[in-house]
Amino acid sequence: MFRLEARTSTPAWFNLALPLLAIGATLILCSGLIALAGAGIVEAYGVMFSASLGDTYAITETLVRATPMIFTGLAVAVAFRAKFWNIGAEGQLLAGAVASCAVGAIPMPGLLAMFLMALAGAAAGAAVALVPATLRVKFKVDDVVSSLLLNSVIFYALMALIEGPWKDSFSGYPISPPIEDSASFPVLLEGTRLHLGVVAALIAAPLIWFLIVRTTLGFRIRVTGENAEAARYSGINVQRVLISTALLSGALAGLAGVGEVGGVHFQVMSDISPGYGYSGIVVAMLARLNPLGVVPAAIFLAAVMTGAEAMSRATGVPAFLSDVIQGTALLAMLVALLFTAYRIRRVGAAR
Repeated sequence: MFRLEARTSTPAWFNLALPLLAIGATLILCSGLIALAGAGIVEAYGVMFSASLGDTYAITETLVRATPMIFTGLAVAVAFRAKFWNIGAEGQLLAGAVASCAVGAIPMPGLLAMFLMALAGAAAGAAVALVPATLRVKFKVDDVVSSLLLNSVIFYALMALIEGPWKDSFSGYPISPPIEDSASFPVLLEGTRLHLGVVAALIAAPLIWFLIVRTTLGFRIRVTGENAEAARYSGINVQRVLISTALLSGALAGLAGVGEVGGVHFQVMSDISPGYGYSGIVVAMLARLNPLGVVPAAIFLAAVMTGAEAMSRATGVPAFLSDVIQGTALLAMLVALLFTAYRIRRVGAAR
């Protein structure tokens, strides 16, 4: 007979190994679906990862796709640290994209345009995140429900824009006017789509880590997340911390939208995000809410997304396998997290 027994301590190596174990378990579980599709497991995974990491162009494409997930992963990691359950990173990303596109369409010098686009996108994302945070603080409304439902509100507001005043009168397609050429992010490597936003995302991760680990605000966020009552008793204004956390989280998600507009699409359309906000939740959990771990977790998911289409063409395995891998990775990580607090102990053997 087996039972769960609480751990008195967790080895440091075990904490580091958990994400790797979760990813390994995910690939093993999903290999059954590849076999059912009639393809070779090793061949399918080989094509997937060679198409996303096999050469310079493939690596740059993976980094470009990882960039919005780094921002949304950081947004979720910051929010979850304070136990503000922000499931609305998708809507905050869309709000940031709309705001940055509106600013980028105004003629102005390039550096000023990029700065104002980033500022507008971050402000729009923060404003959207402020809604569920205020509802929770003032009216005790569940932030999971309110932030999740707000995603649909923002999406349909975007659709109203691109189907209405922003609709291309010449082509009739529901897309926004493009941003000015001067507002486009510079390409860092000729012949690729590697843009300035990728660097910004890679810089943001250690900055957010420093804020969480080394600053007063980060300490208050961590204490509030660990025990809100103890934080309140020690003199921390928990409501103010939750509002500040929501603003920071929303701003980071909004920057994901800025990167997509300024560096990839240069305008807004209905499918500007294939679910990067929701992928950010998987990224944050794989990283165990550590901002430094968000980067490799986002690159892993981006490699899966980038390589899934090539795998589908080469082996016939549906590209939707990438979505299955994302969901399975989240579940595997949640199960793995259980074993940081508990271990399996066999009982009754002596009798």
